[in-house]
Amino acid sequence: MSLIRDIPDFPSPGIMFKDITPLLADQQAFATAIDHVAERFVGSNVTHVVGIEARGFIVAAPVAYRLGAGFVPLRKKGKLPSEVRGIDYTLEYGAERLEVHIDAVSSGDRVVIVDDVLATGGTARAACDVIRELGAEVLGVGVIIELEFLSGRRALGDVDVFSLLKY
Repeated sequence: MSLIRDIPDFPSPGIMFKDITPLLADQQAFATAIDHVAERFVGSNVTHVVGIEARGFIVAAPVAYRLGAGFVPLRKKGKLPSEVRGIDYTLEYGAERLEVHIDAVSSGDRVVIVDDVLATGGTARAACDVIRELGAEVLGVGVIIELEFLSGRRALGDVDVFSLLKY
């Protein structure tokens, strides 16, 4: 059984969704994935790990724990209870908005952004931009899967990207 499951036409026709839930359900595979993402940033003096809603939370929180850093949720519009900074962006199947509490990170903070998949790079680029607007330094982006054929790294410019699996 593959630990990454292909789901055709999700969330819209023509999209081949890479489902990581089998990987998450396998304790050894999940632990190994978290360790590899975290190890890439060990020694970087990371102060915060930002997780992108929703599957990014699953990966980012244990990475933050492993790095001895705080966890910051980057949420979809209207999900955070306090004052937020937000950014609108487009992705391969629509438009979205990400928001973060304005006091989640600040100048001098060293941040790693974590998600499950890097596709076109739109979500990761938006995450980097909004975190930088708050004054924090983005040290890199870590993902479980990178869909290389969509060239998401290009959207991130000089941001360091670590991907565990490439398709």
